[in-house]
Amino acid sequence: MISTRGEVDLPNTSHATISGEKSDAGDNLGEDLRAKAAFLDWHNLGSKLLPEVITSVALLSGDGSPGSIRQVNFTPVVPFEYVKERLDHIDHEKLEVKITLLEGGGLGKKIESASSYFKLESKGSGSVVKFEGTHKVIPGADISEELEKAKESLIATIKATEGYLLANPNAYA
Repeated sequence: MISTRGEVDLPNTSHATISGEKSDAGDNLGEDLRAKAAFLDWHNLGSKLLPEVITSVALLSGDGSPGSIRQVNFTPVVPFEYVKERLDHIDHEKLEVKITLLEGGGLGKKIESASSYFKLESKGSGSVVKFEGTHKVIPGADISEELEKAKESLIATIKATEGYLLANPNAYA
């Protein structure tokens, strides 16, 4: 079992930190309630924010509450076509989301199982996205490159969300 933990620090100083590595993923959103709404509504924003990566996100069953299953379909820039994931936990007040990978995304090839936990917290005049990924790796498989790409993807998602909310001041108002 491999567990990865980290934070994407979103202070108003225009940088992000993931496990000690800095990036220029800025945050001009502060404690903006719209950022919180976008965080919880990412499944609807994904293909709008990252069309070069995500072609669509479809709710396959449920109503967006725990137990719901969604499929994220990717463009050819991603090494797999899709991931199917179950929403295990969502807390709109604590801003927490936990998902489990059900199909796609290397499941059965490099990993036996995977789950991810995300939490958005206020930090000073900005925010921090805390995350934890737990992966049961197939013996002999190396997923270090995939984990690094996942971190990069998280930063790209934050940049895209920030850009969208700044360009659309009435979104989630």
